[in-house]
Amino acid sequence: MKRNDLCWCGSGKKYKKCHLAFDEKIDSIKFIKNKGQIRPQHKLINNAADIEGIKKAAVINSGALDLAGSMVKEGVSTLEINDAVHEFILSHGAHPSCLGFENFPKSICISVNDVVCHGIPSKKEILKSGDILNIDITTDLEGYFADASRMFQVGEISFEAERLIKVTREIMEAGIAAAKPWHFVGDIGAACSKMARANGYSVVTDLGGHGCGKNFHQDPFVSHDCNAETGMLLVPGMSLTVEPMINAGRKQVNVDKSDNWTVRTADGSLSAQWEKTILITETGVEVLAS
Repeated sequence: MKRNDLCWCGSGKKYKKCHLAFDEKIDSIKFIKNKGQIRPQHKLINNAADIEGIKKAAVINSGALDLAGSMVKEGVSTLEINDAVHEFILSHGAHPSCLGFENFPKSICISVNDVVCHGIPSKKEILKSGDILNIDITTDLEGYFADASRMFQVGEISFEAERLIKVTREIMEAGIAAAKPWHFVGDIGAACSKMARANGYSVVTDLGGHGCGKNFHQDPFVSHDCNAETGMLLVPGMSLTVEPMINAGRKQVNVDKSDNWTVRTADGSLSAQWEKTILITETGVEVLAS
């Protein structure tokens, strides 16, 4: 690309005034093959309009999570929460991204107790006192995606469950704090796994975070248990999710063969997850969806 060409990012600016210095900085970095370090593709970089689009989707997504949380109480079915969120998202001119994604049958994921992720809302699943649950929602607004999840509790829960929820959130925040421009995505997983092990928990490795913004799922894959300075280079303009899945017991999981979606802990232990979509900036990170 020539200096006076329009920049590849779609900003409408000339390359020399937009991403020329950015590309030169990446070119100056030596990528170490045996660490699996990866150079990010241009298509993963958001311009100002892209970031604004993701933020608008995030406003709706946060409202949907607020609504879902307000409905969490004993005697409510997970399908009731799903249906209310579905209507909320549609009423704001957006689309619930989970619905139909690789044939997923509902609009959101609700994962209760030993369900790690991808729990399918059902009229038969009635919340009861002592339950803990993760509600995971992704919203698509005009081609931009915002993805986040939160933990909730029903009535009084055990000390062990309360501690798992609290520490899992701290693990996510540690991962976000480790996401720095011109460092590597593996730094996120290294920070998460260190804190998880220090607290006696295990990290699910079969699943992880992902790039999110102009697509529901895109590169990079974000492992929450890996070595620092590995994986894709994090550069300003990239958006991705940090969403550690933390088990009270062993890390092994099973996928329910009856629906090919629901992921449970193999040993029946409790699991928790928090998720935010973040943007890598010139100076650190900005949370886009939470």
